Amino acid sequence: MVKYLSNTILFLVIAGIFCLLNCCNVDLLGFFSANDLDERLKERNNFKFINENGGAALTLYSDYSFIVLADPHIENGNAWGLERLSDVIKANTDIKFVVILGDITQYGSEKDINTFIKIAELLTVPCYPVIGNHDVYFDNWSIWKEKIGSTSYKINAGNTTLFIIDSANSFFGQTQLDWLEREIKSTSGHVFVFTHSSLFVTGPADMQQITDTKERARIVSILRNKCDIMFMGHLHKRLYNEAGNVKYVTVEDFKSAKTYCLVSVTSTGVTYNFKNL
Repeated sequence: MVKYLSNTILFLVIAGIFCLLNCCNVDLLGFFSANDLDERLKERNNFKFINENGGAALTLYSDYSFIVLADPHIENGNAWGLERLSDVIKANTDIKFVVILGDITQYGSEKDINTFIKIAELLTVPCYPVIGNHDVYFDNWSIWKEKIGSTSYKINAGNTTLFIIDSANSFFGQTQLDWLEREIKSTSGHVFVFTHSSLFVTGPADMQQITDTKERARIVSILRNKCDIMFMGHLHKRLYNEAGNVKYVTVEDFKSAKTYCLVSVTSTGVTYNFKNL
């Protein structure tokens, strides 16, 4: 009887892991090969891709818009229609920049990073990449480092500050949160924060999320009354949360949904809505 129960439990555990991996599109081997966060944070001021694509020159005024989307999972050169963003931006001159919330590639390959860079160069506005768990699979952080550079950075843009936060390993780490807390104190105007992993877990199938309650509580405390919206991805579904006068928006995956979030900033406040590409 004991042996039967043990075998049943083992089967259920294996079946559960298989289900989770399929639901979350997780590459288990890649997950265990992912690089250490501390190594990536050493590249904070290495703005190769950003500087080459005009990020340093970004200046925002009272009225502007920007696009946020998540998880395009570019694979074997297939960007699932992401290149059509160029037409959206050309048709709306209020759009001043784009942020992609991680899992830009499926396996972090050089070919797919290059596909992303080519698309970003067509957008005519700065495109800020967020690193995701898939982007560091199979020890491919070295490719991101060479082609893009920083995974955690701050953009000062006139009346707005953007923070890109590295959560590819499903945690922020004390060093990064100390930096965010220090830097956000000196901000004024609008503040937007972007990361890959979601702070909010809706169930056991939400694998690789920010499940450390202390980290979650700390970042909510840091952002309280200092941030307009924190955008997240990874879950492949849309979620809305609010805490401490801050909106937390989890964006569904672009690969299957073909949607993006259009954020508009005016003198009367910040609004956002989702559109189909």
